[in-house]
Amino acid sequence: MSETLPLSPRAAAPAAPQAVPPPPGRWRLALGGRHVLVERRALAVGLLLLAALLVASLAYLCLGQQWLSPVGAWAALCGEGDAMAAFVIRELRLPRLLAAWLTGAALALAGCLMQTLARNRLATPGIIGIDNGATAFAVASMVGLGTSLAPSAMALAGAATAAAVTFGVASGGDTRGYRFIVAGIGVGAVCGAVTQLLLARVDIDTANAAYPWTVGTLNARPAGAVTLLALGLALGWPLAVALSRSLSLMRFSDAVARGLGVGLRRRRAQVLGLSVLLTALAVAVAGPVGMVALIGPEIARSLASPRGVPLTASALAGALVMVLADLVGRLLLAPIELPVGIVTAVVGGPWLLWILLRPVKRTST
Repeated sequence: MSETLPLSPRAAAPAAPQAVPPPPGRWRLALGGRHVLVERRALAVGLLLLAALLVASLAYLCLGQQWLSPVGAWAALCGEGDAMAAFVIRELRLPRLLAAWLTGAALALAGCLMQTLARNRLATPGIIGIDNGATAFAVASMVGLGTSLAPSAMALAGAATAAAVTFGVASGGDTRGYRFIVAGIGVGAVCGAVTQLLLARVDIDTANAAYPWTVGTLNARPAGAVTLLALGLALGWPLAVALSRSLSLMRFSDAVARGLGVGLRRRRAQVLGLSVLLTALAVAVAGPVGMVALIGPEIARSLASPRGVPLTASALAGALVMVLADLVGRLLLAPIELPVGIVTAVVGGPWLLWILLRPVKRTST
C-alpha cells in the first residue's frame, strides 16, 4: 500500500515575487500592465513652474491700459459682464497670451535640445544663427519676393539652411566646443546682414511692415502661424520626451553613448530637425525673440535634478519668461509698447555675461 506524503508549503505554492523598490527619489506608477518611474523633483519643479505660469497669465489678462480684477477678467473671459472688457480679454489679450505661451515654450524647448546636442550651454538657436536664418528668409518672403509669400514656410527653410551651413562650417557636423558656436555666430551675422540689406532696398511702408520680424514682437501675430506653431509643439514635445533617455546619454562622450546603445548619427539628426522645426515655427509667429532659448533652459536646469534633461521644465520656464517679458513691454512705457524681443535682450544680455564670467563648479567623483 502506497503512502502519500503531504507536500511542503514551499512545494505547494511558489513564493510570490518580491516587489523591487523604486530607485531613490522616484515613484513607481502602475499604468495597465506597465510600470512608470516618475522623478519626484522633476514633478515638483514642473508643478511649481506651471503654477507660476498660471499666476503670470492671470496678471497678463488683468493688467494693461484697462485694469481688471481677477473676477472681472474671468467674467470677461466667459463672455459676461462689460462688453468692452470682454472684447479686450477675448479678442486682444487672450490670443496674445496664447502666442506668448507657444513661442516661449517652443524656443526654450529648442534651446534645451540644441544645448544637449552640442554639449554647450551657449548653443541656442539664436546664438548659432538659426533665428537669423529664419528671419532673413521670412523678411525676404515679404519684401524681396512679394508680399506675404508664405513667411512661415520661408522661415522653416531659412532655419534649416542656417543649421546646415553651421554644421558644414563646423568641420562636418562637429557640435562640440566653441568652434560650433563661432561658426553659428558667423552664419547668424551673414543672415542678419542680408535682412538689413533687404529692408534698405524697399520703400519705407514695406520696411515698416517687415520691421517686427527683425526685433521680435507678439503684436499683430498671424493667426495661421500661431495654429501651425500649436500643431508643431503638440507634435514636437512628445517626440522630445520620447528622446529624453538618449539625450541624457548624449551628454557623455561619444564612446560612452555608443557603448550604451545610442545611435548617435540618427539621434543627432532627429534632435537637430526637431530644434529647427520648433525655432522656425516660433520665429514665424513672433520673430527672433532673443535669449528665451537661453534663459528658459537655465531656469529649468537650476531647479531640476541634474540626472536628466529638463525638457518639460524648460518649455514651462520659456513660456513663463515670454509672458512676463511681454507684460513688462506693455506696461513699462504705456501707452507705448516695447517689443518683447527688446525686453528679453535687455534681461538676457546680463544673464549671458553672468554665465560666461562666473566660475565653473568642478565636482569630484
